[in-house]
Amino acid sequence: MSKGARDFAAAERIVVKVGTRLLTHASGQLNLSFIDRLVRELADLKNQGKQIVLVSSGAIGAGMGRLGLKQRPVAIPELQAAAAVGQGVLIQLYEKFFLEYGQVVAQILLTRADFAGRGRYLNASNTVLTLLRWGVVPVINENDTVSVQEIKLGDNDRLSALVAGLCDADLLVILTTAGGLYEADPELSPGVRLIPEVSAITPEIKACAAGPGDRLATGGMITKLQAAEMATNSGVGMIIAGGKEPGTLQRILNGEAVGTYFHPQQNYLNRRKRWIAYGRVVKGSVIVDDGAKEALCRAGKSLLPVGVLGVSGSFKKGALIAVCDREGREIGRGLSGFSSDELLRIKKHSSSDIVRLIGRETGDEVIHRDNLVVYNCTGE
Repeated sequence: MSKGARDFAAAERIVVKVGTRLLTHASGQLNLSFIDRLVRELADLKNQGKQIVLVSSGAIGAGMGRLGLKQRPVAIPELQAAAAVGQGVLIQLYEKFFLEYGQVVAQILLTRADFAGRGRYLNASNTVLTLLRWGVVPVINENDTVSVQEIKLGDNDRLSALVAGLCDADLLVILTTAGGLYEADPELSPGVRLIPEVSAITPEIKACAAGPGDRLATGGMITKLQAAEMATNSGVGMIIAGGKEPGTLQRILNGEAVGTYFHPQQNYLNRRKRWIAYGRVVKGSVIVDDGAKEALCRAGKSLLPVGVLGVSGSFKKGALIAVCDREGREIGRGLSGFSSDELLRIKKHSSSDIVRLIGRETGDEVIHRDNLVVYNCTGE
């Protein structure tokens, strides 16, 4: 399919993310009529020959409903316990509703660790692709019972983008209670304009993002913009659309101007570069001089010690580190060829001095270009 226009008729592999506020009532109880309608629409897309991956929030909200909790827990153990109950509730409902339409589902619970290690990343990818080949609908959620950081951040928006890149999706659709990205928060500023299309996620676009969600949901529009960056840099177009009205997904595939469409980048990252940029956790950073920035951004060179001005954080060789310019703007990320202690000794030095300074034979590159992702050289 064409990845640059709102023509999704040929889209075969579609990732759909649905949030807690759609899946649950304000009371915390599951919205069964919405889930039934969602499943029916997804099953109909499957009947059209589409491959569907569902990234579903709502485990904590479902657990609250089953446990009779009126307020969202605050303590991490209570959040994890509510998620442990809710995950079983959710998958049981999805299995029941999908089975009514003749579809088989599989539950996959992921954490950041499943994306951080290259082997686990490939295993997750192979599992999802095998399920799709077998005609199964993977139902994916963050494993909130063990993932403390993700509970705090409400990361299923970003998780859906990671999944879209992991399975080389044609389209990512994030269904929300909002109709898309607006110039300002429509709840605070009625009458603001919906932004129908975004070709680049600029600081001005980021400024449009609303604050975090309500007591049941976590995250907000800012996490959806972060997901859009990840998806579009992976070559996947993304749409933020309202999920309250029936038929939204079919309207999108029919080419209607629904919600906000984020155009995929033409020079998108390959699968290894996606893993480097988004799958791992940044452990530290380096500041580079203007000459090194130019070499990285314009010439596609590796980063050498002579161009490193400063080092932050404590990390080992092979860790993912951010590369920042003199103003502190992150221009890329890569896998370090040295530990932080070694980098502090060799920064600003010629490559010929490395062995003398750290006492061992090694390569010349702080970050080899094959292990480097550069994505912000405009100064934004």
